[in-house]
Amino acid sequence: MNGLLESLAPSREKIDALQAEISKYPQAELVTRHYWADGMYCRELFRPATTVIVGKVHKKEHLLIVAQGSLRIWTEDGMKTVEAPFIWVSKPGTKRATYALTDATVITVHQCTETDLELIDKELVED
Repeated sequence: MNGLLESLAPSREKIDALQAEISKYPQAELVTRHYWADGMYCRELFRPATTVIVGKVHKKEHLLIVAQGSLRIWTEDGMKTVEAPFIWVSKPGTKRATYALTDATVITVHQCTETDLELIDKELVED
């Protein structure tokens, strides 16, 4: 029984494998909105229902806000279903996959003074 539970447990390897598999299929064309305010950078992304996204690994703690809809979130810490309004403190090094159960809007807020998107990725995202 223990082996079965371990096989179901999320891991970085399983999330990476999911990312590799879904990259073989046509990708959704999603639009990210960007906002800046006094040392903060914010991304807003609308996800149509049934969209699967495997996110980048961030170097710094940041906020993840589900502003609309519901998501299933899968990290190395487990899987949970959340519904707006929902706020989560995302720890550095977290690899996350999400599945939009309904149309959903997700916002992340980062401490960052850069305004150039390439420099922002270099500062916030692991290679």
